Amino acid sequence: MKACYDFEGRTVLVTGAAGGIGQAIVEGFARGGAQVMAVDLDSPALERLMEAQRVLGHDVRGETLDLADPVAIDTLLAKLERLDVLVHNAAYFPLTTFAEIDPALLQRTLAVNLGALFWLTQGALPLFRRQGGGCVLATSSVTGPRVAYPGLSHYAASKAGVNGFIRNAALELAQFNVRVNGVEPGMVRTPAMGNLGDTQLNARIAAGVPLGRLGEPADIAAAMLFLASDAARYITGQTLVVDGGATLPETAARL
Repeated sequence: MKACYDFEGRTVLVTGAAGGIGQAIVEGFARGGAQVMAVDLDSPALERLMEAQRVLGHDVRGETLDLADPVAIDTLLAKLERLDVLVHNAAYFPLTTFAEIDPALLQRTLAVNLGALFWLTQGALPLFRRQGGGCVLATSSVTGPRVAYPGLSHYAASKAGVNGFIRNAALELAQFNVRVNGVEPGMVRTPAMGNLGDTQLNARIAAGVPLGRLGEPADIAAAMLFLASDAARYITGQTLVVDGGATLPETAARL
C-alpha cells in the first residue's frame, strides 16, 4: 500500500501495533512521514516490526504495554511531548461460548477493547488541547454493532460500546478540535483469525463476501489513514464499515 497522505511532522500512537492490522496501520503512517509510537503486548513481534521499519528509514518506536492496566497507559502518555493521532487498534477476543464466559474473561475483554480507549483518549486530551486539536481512531468491528458471531458475545458487547464511545466522545471533544472516528472491519485475513477455531473458515467466509475475498490488513489501514488525514477534517463521530459488502445481503439472499 503506497502512502496517499502526508503525515510529516505528526506523532501517531498505535496500539495492537504488532499484529496484522496494527502492523499495516503503523507502516502506512510511517510511510507517510509520521513519527510512530507502536504499542503491543508481544515484545518479540514489536521488535521485529521496529527493525523492519528502521531498515526502511522510518521513525517507529516501540513500547510493550498491557492495555488492561490504566496506570501503565498513563505512564506511557506521560512520556510523550506531542500526539496528533491516537489509534486504538488492540483487541482481545478468545472464542468462548456464552455459558463459559467468566468474570475474568469479560473484565479483560472490556478493559482492553473498551476501557483502554477511554483512558488513552482521556490521557491524550491534554496534549491535544495544548496543540489545538487531534484525532482519535478506534478499530471497532461489524460484530456487535451490526452482526453477531457465535462465541463472541463478550467481544460483540465491547465493540458496540466502542461505537457508543466514538459518537459521544466526538460530541464532547469537538470543542477542543478533536475528531473521533472508527473503522468497522469485517473478516480480515490475519493470524488472529485463528482465534475463531476453524481452518476451513477463510474459504467459506470469502465465498459469501460480495467482493469475493476476505479483507486484507492494508484495507483497514487505508481507511484509518483517510480518517486521520486532512481529507477527513470535517468528519467526526462516525464509523466506516470495511467488509467487502459482507453485511449487505439479507438472510434469504445468503442461502
